[in-house]
Amino acid sequence: MARFEDLDVWRRSSRLCVEVYKGLASCKDYGFKDQITRSSLSIPSNIAEGYERGSDKDSNKFFYYAKGSAGELRTQIYIGIEIGYVTKETGILWKNEVEQLSQMLSALIKARSN
Repeated sequence: MARFEDLDVWRRSSRLCVEVYKGLASCKDYGFKDQITRSSLSIPSNIAEGYERGSDKDSNKFFYYAKGSAGELRTQIYIGIEIGYVTKETGILWKNEVEQLSQMLSALIKARSN
């Protein structure tokens, strides 16, 4: 039986979440740090919750939440770069990964909608 842990999008989003937490471990702006880590954590969490749901319609609702959190995270990465909390090099890597995760989520939603 397939598990959410087998989904590439879940594994990659979990890895990115760990990178965000580690990358901002020394950040003293607790409001910013809390917001960006929450949005990064929300992506794999909503993927897992959606995958465990009974119907495709219900699953897709949570996949859309994950996609929304990906947009939120991308915004926070841009801001983090501008205010100097995230290096440009790291921020670009994170942003590119989040964009790919969004595309993967769109494909998952489309597959579950058919």
